[in-house]
Amino acid sequence: MTLSTLELALVEEAAKKSGLIWVRGTGPDRGLWHAWLEGAAHVLGDGPGEQPFPGLSDGGTAEVTVRSKDKGGRLVSWTASVTELAPSSQAWEAAVAELKGKRLNAPDSEQMTARWARECRLLRLEPVAVVTQEPTGSLAAAPLPSPATTRRPIPAALPKLLLKRKRKG
Repeated sequence: MTLSTLELALVEEAAKKSGLIWVRGTGPDRGLWHAWLEGAAHVLGDGPGEQPFPGLSDGGTAEVTVRSKDKGGRLVSWTASVTELAPSSQAWEAAVAELKGKRLNAPDSEQMTARWARECRLLRLEPVAVVTQEPTGSLAAAPLPSPATTRRPIPAALPKLLLKRKRKG
């Protein structure tokens, strides 16, 4: 099944405007930063310090969902064929050039592409079909385990310290 011109335009425009896409392979849904290039979303990860994408494998398929930046609602979902790009190939170099500008807070920006070639995987998620069936029920999922913690109660003395500063001023 191939995408119509209108469906491909919708998928491309939504993906280009979104900084994050939700991808589900055989593992849990993951929010992944990406770059849209030559008719497909490109995601990089599975290396130290980079985004994980369990359940995505070369030759497999994945369901990709793009949300609206302003309202947060689902704009479009599509089925993608997953292809792993070989490091230093022409397609890999073009995708990495796009991704490099979108990678925020890289600890080693000068050596980043060499590290990506050694330690990471670059996947091309090419749209195959638009999912037209509305999802049933909530798409909310339990948060994945993380070392991050929630806020703890403020120290009892803090409000008194803050009030003293206001009185002096």
